[in-house]
Amino acid sequence: MPLNCAGVGQADTMGIEYLDGLYGYAMALTRNHARAENLVQETYVRAIPAMGRLRAGSNTKGWLFTILRNVWLNQLRKLRNGPQMIEIEVGDGVSNSTVEPSKNSHDLYVSKMETEQVQAAIQELPIQFREIIVLREYEELSYQEIASILDCPVGTVMSRLVRARAKLRTLLIGRSDFRKHSSVCSKS
Repeated sequence: MPLNCAGVGQADTMGIEYLDGLYGYAMALTRNHARAENLVQETYVRAIPAMGRLRAGSNTKGWLFTILRNVWLNQLRKLRNGPQMIEIEVGDGVSNSTVEPSKNSHDLYVSKMETEQVQAAIQELPIQFREIIVLREYEELSYQEIASILDCPVGTVMSRLVRARAKLRTLLIGRSDFRKHSSVCSKS
C-alpha cells in the first residue's frame, strides 16, 4: 500500500516553535522533568494527526497549550484512581543559562540567583496561580488566549493574575537575598 506523504513536512515543523514554551508550562504544572517531557510528547502525539484539519490563521499556540492542559488534567484523573508511584529525579548537570558577554561575573551571578529565586517562588504558588503566571509572563499569551486554554472568563484570568502576582511578590519579598539584589515583580 503506498504511503501518502502529502503535508508530512508541514506536520513535522508546525508548532515546533512552541516546544520550549510548552515544556515550561508542563514543568509549571508537573514540577517534574520526566513528566513534563512526557506531557509535551503526548501533546504532540495528539496534535499532529489533527494539524491538517486546522484552518489557516488558527491560533496554533493556544491550541497546543489547551491540548497540553487537557492531557495533564486527564493524567491527574488517572493518578487519583490508580496506584501511586514514586519517581527519583537525577540531575543531568546541564546548565540552562546563556552567557551574556556584556555582563560581568557578579551581574551574571546576581541575575542567575534572581532567576532561580523567581522560579522557586513560582513553584511554591498554588497551581491556579502558577499556570496563569507561566502563561502570561513567560509565554506572553493574551488574556483571551489564557481564558481559552483554562476554559474560564477573561475577567477570571485578570483577577487570578493580579492575585498570583501579589502572592509571588509576597514570596519574593520574604526572601532576604532577593530584596538586596532586585526590584522585580513591581509590575502589576
